[in-house]
Amino acid sequence: MTEDGIPLMGTQRDVGGPGQPLLIVNRLTKHFPLKRGFLGRSAGTVRAVDGVEFTVCKGETLGIVGESGCGKSTTSRLIMALMEPNEGEIIFDGEHVGPGGMGLKDYRRQVQMVFQDSYASLNPRLTIEESIGFAPLVHGASRSAALSAAHELLAAVGLNPAQFARRYPHELSGGQRQRINIARALALRPRLIILDEPVSALDKSVEAQVLNLLMDLKAEFELTFLFISHDLNVVQYMADRVLVMYLGRVVEIGTLEAIYESPAHPYTAALLASRPSMDPANRRVAPPLTGDPPNPVDPPSGCRFRRRCAMAEPACAEQVPPLSLARGGQLAACLMVVPGSGHTCAPAPAVAAA
Repeated sequence: MTEDGIPLMGTQRDVGGPGQPLLIVNRLTKHFPLKRGFLGRSAGTVRAVDGVEFTVCKGETLGIVGESGCGKSTTSRLIMALMEPNEGEIIFDGEHVGPGGMGLKDYRRQVQMVFQDSYASLNPRLTIEESIGFAPLVHGASRSAALSAAHELLAAVGLNPAQFARRYPHELSGGQRQRINIARALALRPRLIILDEPVSALDKSVEAQVLNLLMDLKAEFELTFLFISHDLNVVQYMADRVLVMYLGRVVEIGTLEAIYESPAHPYTAALLASRPSMDPANRRVAPPLTGDPPNPVDPPSGCRFRRRCAMAEPACAEQVPPLSLARGGQLAACLMVVPGSGHTCAPAPAVAAA
């Protein structure tokens, strides 16, 4: 137990040291079967997440971006073990999560999540202090210790415990409710927090306050963030590295500077170009990206982005582009960065030394 009565959590279990990734996601896959008619005949499969792989280093913020429907939220729920993957594995600080490895109760002590809908995430029948203290109670803390910790966390997120502890969710604003959700996520002293669109439903002034709060809490509690958002400006402010998803797959991943200054994948470049500009000289007349994403039940062969890509060539329909090293140091799933791929913009293959 800690001094406030909360069971000892992940900070004491850093067995791999700072060089070992906190989270490793391997070949994560989730397909949803579609049924049709009264007999429930198969009508195809939605490939929501299709072989996603990435790592999250200790103490960093990895931003995940992409259009609606690209698989961001499904990926977060798979990592949080809120749904079962069809394939793949999750390794947390060197230990496999699941049967034969780290149990879900131990895993969820160290990994927590903040959802987009701040109201639906809270039990309307529980007071704020009861909502925050519920997880410590489940994990063995006494009621008095759990409520004491709840008051401390309320103060940590900028809410006066004397004013807010006995209130109910419907009595709070959206920004206040999201602060409560953040406090609740911190109740078990986790090491990784998954933030799924945490500020998208907030006003801009409140959004800035919550983002600054998250930055302060990350430093105070020595946290690692997995930050999911469709707002590229928010991700630019929060993230150390950025992962770009398209139709269930990773198309680019790298440092913030590499992704924002020299994107290697045409989809990433189109996303960045779609940001509104306050400079009249830089305003666009034509959209940088046209068309809708393909049907995830029947995705295109080869590169899934090729039907919307201005750089697409016949080779793009024949090969699934692997994640390959680009000039900026990031990894991109595009044939234009794969030596000898057959794309006219691809670099020449390396010549073997005699």
